[in-house]
Amino acid sequence: MSKHSDLMDLRIKLDEAITYGTHREAVKLAKQGLKEAEERGLEGEIEYFKGQIELLNKNFTTAIEHFDAAIKHNPNDGAAYNDRALCMVELGIIDKAFYYFNKGIAVEPDYATIYHNKGWLLNNIGRHTEAIECFKKALGLEPNRAVTYDNLADALFNLSDYRGALDAYKKVLRFLKPGCCQDIKRQVTARIKSIETKISKNKGSGRILWT
Repeated sequence: MSKHSDLMDLRIKLDEAITYGTHREAVKLAKQGLKEAEERGLEGEIEYFKGQIELLNKNFTTAIEHFDAAIKHNPNDGAAYNDRALCMVELGIIDKAFYYFNKGIAVEPDYATIYHNKGWLLNNIGRHTEAIECFKKALGLEPNRAVTYDNLADALFNLSDYRGALDAYKKVLRFLKPGCCQDIKRQVTARIKSIETKISKNKGSGRILWT
C-alpha cells in the first residue's frame, strides 16, 4: 500500500465504509483521497482513488484501467491488485481474478483484505475449505476483523461445521463496533439463534442434520 500515512489512513477508512457504511460515505472518502493525491502530485494514488470511484459507481472496465495505471506507478500496491480482481469478478472473469488476488498477496503478503476477498470468492464458488484457509490468514493479520468472521462462519456452515460457524458468528458480534451495523447485527443474531436451536434439537444424536 501507499507509504504516505495519511493516504493510507484514508484507504483504511474507505475500506471500512465500503464494508460497514454507505455508498455515499465511501464515494465521499474516495473523492477526498483523490483530491489530496492530486494536490500532492502522487500519480499512483491519483489512479488508485480514481479506480475506487469508478468501482463504487459500477464502472468496472474503467476502474480496471485506473487500477492498472496505479500498479504501473506502484507495482507493490496490493490494494490495487485486490480491487482489480474484484472488478473482474463483477465482470464474470473469475479465473483471472484469482491471478490478481495471488499477485497482490505476493507483493503485499501482510495485507489482510486481499486474503479475505480471495476467501470470499472461493466460498462463493463452492471451494469452502480453501476459503477457510484464506480467512484464517486474514484473521492472523487482523484478529478482530468482524467481516472475516462473518464469511468464515458461512464457509464453516457450508461444510456442515455448525458449532464452528456458531463460534465464528458470535465473534462477529463481539468485534463489530458498538452503535453501528445494526442490520448486520440483527442478521447475525438471527443466524446464531437458528443454529443454536438446531444444535439443541439434535443434541445427543451424534450428528447435526440441517434441513
